[in-house]
Amino acid sequence: MTLRNAYMTNELEAIYDQTVEFVQKEVTPHGEAWEEAGKVPRDVLATMGSLGMFSLRVPEEHGGLGMGYVASAVFSEALGSSTFAGFDVTCLVHTDMSSPHLINSGNQEQFDRYLPGIMAGTHIMAVGVSEPDAGSDVAGIRTTAVKDGDGWRLNGTKLYITNGVYGDTVIVAARTDETNKYGISMFLVDQGTEGFTVGKKLKKHGWLSSDTAELIFDDVWVPQENLLGTEHRGFYETMKNFQNERMVLVGMGVGAAQAAIDLTNEYCQERGAFGGKLFDLGAIRQRMGMNQAKIDAARAAMYHAAWLGDQGEDNVKEMSAIKAWGCEAINEVMYDCVQFHGGMGYMSESAIDRMARDARILPIGGGATEVMLEEVAKRSYV
Repeated sequence: MTLRNAYMTNELEAIYDQTVEFVQKEVTPHGEAWEEAGKVPRDVLATMGSLGMFSLRVPEEHGGLGMGYVASAVFSEALGSSTFAGFDVTCLVHTDMSSPHLINSGNQEQFDRYLPGIMAGTHIMAVGVSEPDAGSDVAGIRTTAVKDGDGWRLNGTKLYITNGVYGDTVIVAARTDETNKYGISMFLVDQGTEGFTVGKKLKKHGWLSSDTAELIFDDVWVPQENLLGTEHRGFYETMKNFQNERMVLVGMGVGAAQAAIDLTNEYCQERGAFGGKLFDLGAIRQRMGMNQAKIDAARAAMYHAAWLGDQGEDNVKEMSAIKAWGCEAINEVMYDCVQFHGGMGYMSESAIDRMARDARILPIGGGATEVMLEEVAKRSYV
């Protein structure tokens, strides 16, 4: 498939084609085994790193390609064609939800320490913001970090952390100023640090090939050099990447929904019914036509919001809007695709059953639909 929009370049088309070819050969045939294992093999991530897939957003001065929002939109949509969203999100948490915090707020010593492994796919990142009582409400986090000698002492619990079980470093948001609602700082916490444990690996409705964890910090001491960014400014630094995080969730969903449409159209053209094929029925063709229109619209809106970001424009309204509407539309498409697969669509052995389960998290993760609509509403009326 050629991505036909005004924002594509030959380089971006090549990234898309390379990624789609990789996932079709190296991911989709093995995804079922990864679902059973509950993780993506590290050698697969290292191979992706060796191909440059994890270097798109890393600045050129640090050895990356120095690309922007649109490149991440392309990459996430291409990953979505794998039909295994657990794999997709394992990669995207690493490249677009956690590593950008390091790139945006880190210093040279931290770049030298982490970026080579990040780009190589041998050092996998996670981001620890969500807690039992705080998700989109970053200012509500309760994990604390208190100065202790030439470092900090962390205490608290993080929940729903993707890459939290098998990742190597978690970027942890913790409250450092109890007198200020927004007095939060970010810290680089490596697996194996004393007092840092995985409370449990969480069982999920979908995304089964990704690892999701409860993380516990019990008097975890980290040195001053692991403070990421400016002390007490972590809330504002964390918010810098929210639009990118929302975008790649839409992107992987758009890629998956397109794959679901293609699978369903193929199935309906082969499935015999009422003396012909299912696709001969106008009710089927027209609803699938509407589904294609929805995904085309979601794709176009996502790329426009990405382009605005690359121009340095405030894209919160546009990205929040497509996160809200796009993720709901993706689930509507998945519903129809299950429906038109009939009984087979309800069988756990079918790809479309898995894809529908995977898509359900999209209106929740990275900012729930209701939160996104508030962001749009606040910017729509004076």
